[in-house]
Amino acid sequence: MTDRSLPRLDLWCELQCPDCRTALDDVRALRAAYGDALTVQLRHFPLEKHKHAFTAAQAAEEAFAQGLGWPFVEAVLARVAELDRRGDALLLEVAREVGLDVEELDTALIDGRHFLAVDADQAEGKAIGVTGTPTYVIAGERLDGGKSQAGLRDRITAVLERSRTAG
Repeated sequence: MTDRSLPRLDLWCELQCPDCRTALDDVRALRAAYGDALTVQLRHFPLEKHKHAFTAAQAAEEAFAQGLGWPFVEAVLARVAELDRRGDALLLEVAREVGLDVEELDTALIDGRHFLAVDADQAEGKAIGVTGTPTYVIAGERLDGGKSQAGLRDRITAVLERSRTAG
């Protein structure tokens, strides 16, 4: 198996979750270690206790559609406490800061074009047993970081290394 055939890492995330902000450090380290060989896919799992999480997930989908998904996600997570207070206004401000077409993002939030994608992610997450964020799924293994992120990067690395040597 070559590096190009590493399994995809799905990160079940919620943009109003402080633990997901912390999880970005692991994602950055894994990307640094594996480069383009590792595909990290953001999967949305907005929690009901966070009133702006579903809208933030839709905004992230629009950011990905505009080619600036990860910069947007990282910028929103960097201001996670502020999102609770400012909601849509913060999302639009962050969109402007990272260079998105703010009017298009605002329109996307109004017309709900990404609603079904976020809803589908959330439904799939529930179906596979995701209960909190962050949760990682790699090579069929679900690693729950909702209670503790201790050791998760090492566990993900072990799965990736097994995948490298399996071929």
